[in-house]
Amino acid sequence: MLVTACIILSALTAVAPVSAQDTAKHDIVNFGAVETEAFYPGGNAGWRTFLEKNLHADIPVKQNAPVGMYTATVQFIVDKDGTVSNVRAATNFGFGMEEEVIRVIEHSGKWMPAIQNDKPVKAYRKQPVTFVLDSEDFQVSTNEPYTLFANVDNEISVKARKIKGSDISVTVQGGKAVSLGDGKFNLKVNKTGRVLVTVINSKKDDKEIGVASFEVVAGITIID
Repeated sequence: MLVTACIILSALTAVAPVSAQDTAKHDIVNFGAVETEAFYPGGNAGWRTFLEKNLHADIPVKQNAPVGMYTATVQFIVDKDGTVSNVRAATNFGFGMEEEVIRVIEHSGKWMPAIQNDKPVKAYRKQPVTFVLDSEDFQVSTNEPYTLFANVDNEISVKARKIKGSDISVTVQGGKAVSLGDGKFNLKVNKTGRVLVTVINSKKDDKEIGVASFEVVAGITIID
């Protein structure tokens, strides 16, 4: 299966320590009290350029990740001297994505530290990086890319290279798929989380065309 990959960068943000114990352990200033946030030399534009230059978008492709959209988030500390430390993942998609973001942040060099009361202080920063994997063999279209809503019928459209829509079928992990004809389907999943949608060539002994990963988010709660 031919898969292409790209990266979408979200804004770098300040983030509160995960606990009071974390604040004490790392001597972090109270969240929201920083007068000047820690920043990469060159500001936001410089940081964006650094990430674009050094992140390898094809890492999850090489590790056979399913087609989909994954926002890997990494949290870290900028110390008083501008050194980056305690770099750790806040998500766990795997396929090398969090490790790749961690690798790049750990090699980002010295930052300008946060300032409080005219003195440098330690502060948390958070960087989301979205890996987008698309297949050249098939495409699955939804209202929101690679997103389904729980407890509702999600209409999707599936196209596959050199295969008629009427010859395509799909299955959804932990849910139900109903064909609407000509490559269109209703998918229903009752739980939030991440699920796999398998695209099948029903005319060739149900041969698998490919697999896509979808994030299932809260939809309508049905109360009996």
